[in-house]
Amino acid sequence: MSLQDHVRETFAPGGLLSRMVEEFQPRSGQTDMAEAVARTIEAGGALVVEAGTGIGKTFAYLVPALLSGTRVLISTATKTLQDQLFARDLPRLLKVLGLPLRSALLKGRASYLCLHRLEEARQQAHFTDPVLLRSLARIEQWALLSSSGDLAGLPGLDERSPLIPLVTSSRENCLGAQCPRLRSCHVNQARREALVADVVVINHHLFFADLAIRESGIAELLPAVQTMIFDEAHQLNETGVQFLGRQLTSGQVLDFARDLLTGGLQHARGLCDWQSLASETERAARDLRLVVGRMPPGAKLRWVGAAPEQINPADWQEALAALQAVCQRVQEALASVSEAEPDLVRLGERVIGFLAQLDFFAAPCAPESVRWLDVGTQLRLVESPLDIADTVRARLINAGEGEAARPALIFTSATLGAEASLRWFTEPCGLGDAEILRVDSPFDYALQAALYVPLHLSKPADAAHSLQVAELVAGAALALGGRTLVLTTTLRALRAISEALQRQFDEAGQLTILVQGEQPKHQLMERFRRGTQDGGAGCVLVASASFWEGVDVPGEALQLVVIDKLPFPPPNDPLVQARANRLEAAGRSVFNDYFMPEAAIALKQGAGRLIRRESDRGILVVCDTRLARMGYGRRLVAALPPMRRMTSEAEFGAALAALTRTSTTAPSPL
Repeated sequence: MSLQDHVRETFAPGGLLSRMVEEFQPRSGQTDMAEAVARTIEAGGALVVEAGTGIGKTFAYLVPALLSGTRVLISTATKTLQDQLFARDLPRLLKVLGLPLRSALLKGRASYLCLHRLEEARQQAHFTDPVLLRSLARIEQWALLSSSGDLAGLPGLDERSPLIPLVTSSRENCLGAQCPRLRSCHVNQARREALVADVVVINHHLFFADLAIRESGIAELLPAVQTMIFDEAHQLNETGVQFLGRQLTSGQVLDFARDLLTGGLQHARGLCDWQSLASETERAARDLRLVVGRMPPGAKLRWVGAAPEQINPADWQEALAALQAVCQRVQEALASVSEAEPDLVRLGERVIGFLAQLDFFAAPCAPESVRWLDVGTQLRLVESPLDIADTVRARLINAGEGEAARPALIFTSATLGAEASLRWFTEPCGLGDAEILRVDSPFDYALQAALYVPLHLSKPADAAHSLQVAELVAGAALALGGRTLVLTTTLRALRAISEALQRQFDEAGQLTILVQGEQPKHQLMERFRRGTQDGGAGCVLVASASFWEGVDVPGEALQLVVIDKLPFPPPNDPLVQARANRLEAAGRSVFNDYFMPEAAIALKQGAGRLIRRESDRGILVVCDTRLARMGYGRRLVAALPPMRRMTSEAEFGAALAALTRTSTTAPSPL
């Protein structure tokens, strides 16, 4: 029996999944995807699948991959999805299919407790904050019980905790074979397990970081893998360009100054003036930040000449030279004592790395790359390629040339393009020759959802727009008793809308206004999902950035998604500008071939938060009149799920009222 036949039988009505998985329902789209994955595994090559929400794409790629008998690598977009796949979906299917396969979970260094750095953190003299000391004690107690060292298993640890960089290692500060805790190293243990596993689950960040620096063991794993699956593949290009270029941050230098002081005083006290060297290093990093001056949070400055735009070139070069001179002095000091201790050897290697990066950023930007400066509390010097096409072709598609069997490469997501060719995804990822499959969602969007564009609002560029959005949200959320997610395209709009809502509702207590950044994401989502359970007030969540995707709130906890304006790429972003310039040079339309597809994909992602199950009902409100009044609005609407259109405030009000009437039967039209 061929793999395709085996897969078809498994997904068929009355087949193994129907008998063994209680909630499984045969879906033609899921079966079509599973057969395509099986066909690709048997023949090799690349398959790109856009699988609409509700298809069940996880089963559709896992079942044929597991049944194939090939060695499988699965990469997901986030560590949360990794954990879900490894701890829930994968073991469940292995049991159902009766397969004795070994699986392994592999994350980056920062996800694992470093026992050596945990010991050092306890010894640091400046570590006196009582709250952090209590948290450190909890980590130490947990470390005695944890076999994996994966910090995701430590309850209550805030992902933003300043403790995390102190008790985890990085490529820069890991002692490698010289570490006194090498035999009990959690990172090495995870890598050893991955090298002998049949199925390995990683994430996109780790995948591209390893391709760039060949540091995490994946480069050694890839030649033995016959099937590679990239879930949530729409994030691949943007994730890849982060790691395939070069970066240097002032935060790295400040962390180094801290480690230099600790290591010098512990292992070579009196041999050098470590206090002065650490202070000079820290001062040089801060002086570089001061040269940039005050900038809006998250500003990105193009860097096409001697200095980033808006910065005096002479001042910038002087500050870089001062940092380079300090690093040179530190390198000489460490060279004189490095034989005394592995920690000092590693510090010496780190500062040599800084000197190499400073030399790199002193030279002109490479052709077909873009360079910029990210400005925040810290600085990030970045040079990256414009896309990952060359890397994917060289390292994945052509890697198996000349061998008996080509590897199977499967790329899937609910959102990969606004046209049949999925060009938005395939072009920057170098997958122009891949097989394309689009599988529509099984949801009845005309029955379950409606789209409303309020035409009475001002233009998005007007100063009053955010306050008008807040007013609309306030009235609608009050009618629904919360159950509202507001997605903004900028942090400025996020602040304006959330502050207006908080002024109206915080004192009255009618609704709870949750705002991105005020709590960790997982806590915000837990509170939002609870809604009015346990007697709490209904919730409105105002968010941006990462909340446009990966947010799954089925049922009545979310019934209204409000998008403040069309999510076109920011035209002043250096990467956006460089990509636009490349299209212009090729004689293509920047608006039609770049800005429109980007906006369509982002809009589709945001809209995808609304309907997550067959029984869900809800309303999508896009507070941008261009969607209804501009010619290109029709293209953007066509990219959305086929929701019913509402054209008046009266219809919107009636739909809100319908949502407040709970029903124990199938959902009625909005």
